[in-house]
Amino acid sequence: MSSVTSSPDCAISVRAVSKRFGQTEVLHDIDLDIPQGQVTCVIGPSGSGKSTLLRCMAFLEEATAGTILINGEPLGFAQENGGQRVRLSPQRIREVRSHIGMCFQQFNLWPHMTALGNVSEALKTARGVPKAQAEERAMAQLRKVGLEDRAGHYPSQLSGGQQQRVAIARALACEPKIMLFDEPTSSLDPELTGEVLKVMRDLAADGMTMVVVSHEIGFAASVAHRITFLDQGRLLLQGTPGEVFGKPRHPRLDQFLDTYLDRGAAMLV
Repeated sequence: MSSVTSSPDCAISVRAVSKRFGQTEVLHDIDLDIPQGQVTCVIGPSGSGKSTLLRCMAFLEEATAGTILINGEPLGFAQENGGQRVRLSPQRIREVRSHIGMCFQQFNLWPHMTALGNVSEALKTARGVPKAQAEERAMAQLRKVGLEDRAGHYPSQLSGGQQQRVAIARALACEPKIMLFDEPTSSLDPELTGEVLKVMRDLAADGMTMVVVSHEIGFAASVAHRITFLDQGRLLLQGTPGEVFGKPRHPRLDQFLDTYLDRGAAMLV
């Protein structure tokens, strides 16, 4: 049905995507390819549309126009040869979304469940995995994020960094092909930020396809294969870290780096 195509090595292809909330257009005609097995960091000032773009990739928001392909399959809407957008069936949407895992700014853990319970619950209820097998898979993911010894702890007994690592393990337990991170360290202090970024670095080293919305410029410069810079809902720059951060820089990016949180972020790249 879809006349939109993507390269075989693209995990996500975004084609002419726009998004409006009422009369406010927050994304303007975005075209973006996310390569398989690579890390793409999306940076930009607050209000530039970064999180909205990520939520559209997960179909938590529906793009007003355009098409998003996940591993070559349309997500939510297909584009017919005549140009008309056609909404796909709920079953097909669920199938395509099943390849995507997502972590948010807030951990959203169930307070009445242990770390093990939080990670295994979706496997049992949404995927129908038997309890013993679900808990075995959950333990494997807790081990991957360094929290095997905290499996029996409740969220209130865990630090913020540990809670976010449980959230990452929960997403990984469903074996996604793509991980989306929406500012996963924004609510953490610097010490706890480091332990979450280490998990993300390890995932990158394992070849996980990742899209990371983040203000962690050092992480973006050192881990990302590609950088995407959004400004006022438009894709202003994209390329390798060397291409985007290399001097002389685009004036708008230089302004963003110099003023970001008054920390002189331009010195980090």
